[in-house]
Amino acid sequence: MYQQGFISTVRERVVRVRIAGSRAFLTIKGISKGPERREFEYEIPVEDAKILLEEICEKPIITKYRYTIPVLDLIWEVDEFLNENKGLIIAEVELQNEDQSIYRPEWLGPEVTNDSRYYNSNLVKFPFSVWKSDTSVK
Repeated sequence: MYQQGFISTVRERVVRVRIAGSRAFLTIKGISKGPERREFEYEIPVEDAKILLEEICEKPIITKYRYTIPVLDLIWEVDEFLNENKGLIIAEVELQNEDQSIYRPEWLGPEVTNDSRYYNSNLVKFPFSVWKSDTSVK
């Protein structure tokens, strides 16, 4: 299970704290440029991460299960969200470059890369449980 929270969710810089099993990380992401964005990740003590999640991060905390599914030469990461985002399942894959062609498995849903509603940092502000069909997060 993953637990993650956000210290900053502004468009230009996202700062995330994540506990993944017995490890914890602080991640800093720059602004997205299409499907690409700069990302810096540092392992931190789990106890520090627990304090950051509880006392400093925006609420609600994102909780999800992550599954990895190998398909041909790629590994898909599938996140099943819980709590305020229950019912949302997102699959993503890391590409070598943005022009890389990929095989789309039958179980894969629609492409949502450019739909900011699906960014974890936006799921804190606008959880899946409150979405309406015409809601769009900018």
